Amino acid sequence: MGHSRGPQQIPVVVLAGFLGSGKTTLLNHLLHRSGGSRIGAIVNDFGAIEIDAMAVTGALGDSTVSLGNGCLCCAVDASELDLYLERLANPSAGLDVIVVEASGLAEPQELVRMVLASEHPGIVYGGLVEVVDAAEFDTTREQHPEIDRHLALADLVVVNKLDRAADAERVLGLVGSLTDRAAVVPATYGRIDPEFLFDCRPSEERVGQLSFDDLHDHDSDDEHTGHLHTAYDSLSFVCEVPLDPRRLMEFLDSRPEGLYRIKGYVDFGPHDALNRYAVHAVGRFLRFYPQPWTPGGARLTQLVLIGSGIDTATLAKELQACGNDAPHADEHGMWGVLRYVRDPEGEDPPVV
Repeated sequence: MGHSRGPQQIPVVVLAGFLGSGKTTLLNHLLHRSGGSRIGAIVNDFGAIEIDAMAVTGALGDSTVSLGNGCLCCAVDASELDLYLERLANPSAGLDVIVVEASGLAEPQELVRMVLASEHPGIVYGGLVEVVDAAEFDTTREQHPEIDRHLALADLVVVNKLDRAADAERVLGLVGSLTDRAAVVPATYGRIDPEFLFDCRPSEERVGQLSFDDLHDHDSDDEHTGHLHTAYDSLSFVCEVPLDPRRLMEFLDSRPEGLYRIKGYVDFGPHDALNRYAVHAVGRFLRFYPQPWTPGGARLTQLVLIGSGIDTATLAKELQACGNDAPHADEHGMWGVLRYVRDPEGEDPPVV
């Protein structure tokens, strides 16, 4: 088996935000607009989850309910988190993403640390999403000065209730100044496109080659389709020339603000003729997973980049400039890439 499960690892997204910010509204939005993806939600209690009594297909023990749309919700406390992550990551659960709501469970930093420290081969860090109330942002900072620290850790910041803020542009600018290269997304009613956080289609369709036809709105039957989601920017990059590993690492090390996710496969040509490399990047987190090439299959680099306010034309040119069809490998060229391949002995690569 080796690395074959790499790209099928389930992303674990940590969802944080102070009381009233709208994170539970956002979670409900994801649960009910998942585009066919199966979500596992780990929450403090079921009180805030919109559970349609007719849609519940049965309780799985006292602390888990299964929703009719394929989503599982677990009410746990911090001491049980590892246990439930393991349970939800089991392939038999058939989940595509796990969302951990931080309220009351622990500091977001602690939850992120727990996910990164997990030795479960079936999960991978999916990012810290911090939700803030634009209309009450100044008051929140006075009452909870630690929000500045949370924002500095976040990979994606959802500036919610922007329609109620008297000075929306100032708040957006202030939030942006408190983050560290995070994507900052304006929203109302917690409605962001789920594609920011995870691939919105059933997992069976994702086995095999990466598909590029998934970047679309799944809420065509909703009367609010026109303004339901905050739009995101995406770039689909395909290259028939192998990429130079040093140049690609320079690109990844300097990825711009607002670039939230990178997913896909890279061909490094003579640097590793046996394997393609699945890449998973979210915020500052980066992993590569070597996988044997399919005999007779086309050898391509295929990447999707997703973010907010990113310059897709410039990013495409920068990626194109990573191409290198030299017939011989640079002896030490792969060292930078291999730093981000998980050690089979369990030694984790760094987070940039």
